[in-house]
Amino acid sequence: MEELTRREREVFQLLAAGKSNTEIADELVISVFTVKSHVKKILRKLGAMNRSEAIYRYLEMIDSGSDASSRRTT
Repeated sequence: MEELTRREREVFQLLAAGKSNTEIADELVISVFTVKSHVKKILRKLGAMNRSEAIYRYLEMIDSGSDASSRRTT
């Protein structure tokens, strides 16, 4: 599984907290278009079809001890 970038992890944390794209954009001071782009990449990297599935897959990774998104990406 591909690692999430630092920014993707930031977006994912807000997504997992139930924030909308607009709320994420406001909090991170980026455009909604950029948030949508990050969300698409997150879904692809986690092999998920939607936000709920992405959160579920991430939690599965944590439970299995393979938390790829917490590793530093250069």
